[in-house]
Amino acid sequence: MAFRLATGLSLLAASALAQTVDDPRTTLTGSTISISQLPTRTAAQSFPSGFTLGTGLGEIPDLESSMAVSNATISSGNGTGTATQTTNTVTFLTGTAQTTTTLSGNFSTSTSTSPTATVTNTQPCNNYPEFCSRKYSNITEVACHNSPFITPNNVAANQQFDVTYQLNDGVRLLQAQMQFPDGSDVPHFCHTSCSILDAGPITDWLSTVTAWVAAHPYDVVTILLGNGNYSPASKYVPYIEQSGILKYVYTPPHAPMYLDDWPTLGEMILQGKRVVMWMDYEANQGTYPWLFDEFPQMSETPFDPTNQSFPCNIQRPPDLPTHDVQNRLYLMNHNLNIELSLLGTSMPVPARGELNVTNSAEGVGSLGGSVDGCIDLWGRPPNFLNVDYYNYGTPPGSVFEVAARMNNVTYNRPCCGPDVKSGASAVVTRVSSIAACVAAVIAGVCLL
Repeated sequence: MAFRLATGLSLLAASALAQTVDDPRTTLTGSTISISQLPTRTAAQSFPSGFTLGTGLGEIPDLESSMAVSNATISSGNGTGTATQTTNTVTFLTGTAQTTTTLSGNFSTSTSTSPTATVTNTQPCNNYPEFCSRKYSNITEVACHNSPFITPNNVAANQQFDVTYQLNDGVRLLQAQMQFPDGSDVPHFCHTSCSILDAGPITDWLSTVTAWVAAHPYDVVTILLGNGNYSPASKYVPYIEQSGILKYVYTPPHAPMYLDDWPTLGEMILQGKRVVMWMDYEANQGTYPWLFDEFPQMSETPFDPTNQSFPCNIQRPPDLPTHDVQNRLYLMNHNLNIELSLLGTSMPVPARGELNVTNSAEGVGSLGGSVDGCIDLWGRPPNFLNVDYYNYGTPPGSVFEVAARMNNVTYNRPCCGPDVKSGASAVVTRVSSIAACVAAVIAGVCLL
């Protein structure tokens, strides 16, 4: 099993006198100030420099303003030494100083240095402190297939809870298909056809995501837009801009971006660029550098699968050489479907009766089993696990357990939705009526 292991980073001080010291081992004796040394602590995670993270930040646009500055002052003269310390910000980095400095009365200074301090980060990034120093490309996240499609009593819906609950519960990739309603030039999120399921203008949903991102400054969110009718990106961009989300969108230094090219989550958080936006077709990244062209930089397993074997071969882009698959992100589509004909249109809809099996951590047809198969084939876990009704599984929340296992962390959060103590919804038990539902479809809506 390929697991991702977090690695600690070193906290670098600009100089011995610029180092923040809050330590009972600091002593003042006569004209000498000394700092003794304790054994280095093993750290779970750290950031590459001594920055300070505050609280309640919508974004952190200026890296320099987030760096820890000299907040320890030492003065001495005529054989007298004094030490003062001020702390005006909140830091989530802790550890032991590794430099011993002695100041004598006539400003003579002797310094001995030992290995750089080891620190522990306690502020979670995407719910885990271990993720802060990992590259965006070195994490497995749960993804919501067709995130906006939550219309009650519609057989074409793919999720039960809205996007705010999805994000609160730990989903970090949101996928959605865009279409244009008949006679309108305003893009909506629609399932195959806006006459079957119309989740409204894309600006409304994106505005909700923007508000969540603003309120969660230590989270990186990915959005994958499906260009349902292959329209030019220019038809969507004005409506994306209206949501205000571009304030947080990450722009890469170049394209394409391969596995080693991506920044860490901590770096993206410090820059305040915490939304990665993709489009599957016609992204035109040359004109819109922040809109990632999916298939030159990320591959996918077969979409809309109807077979519980869930093969892990790469379907998009087709005929991709193995070395190219291994050098880019990849998304695993794990959402079991059945084919229905609605209003003369054949379309896949979730196989709701199998959700607890499909989203399970182990067993035939399970998410956990499919991930293991992908690791055997490609040598590493998928970056994104694209699922329907993420809140189902055995037990509920098992999709997050699978992702945690891939990341070598422990999932211990409650799941899911407005009442995390409730069990599986009755929606699963109603699947037996789907066959009868086909005959009862009126204007694409099926009442179950």
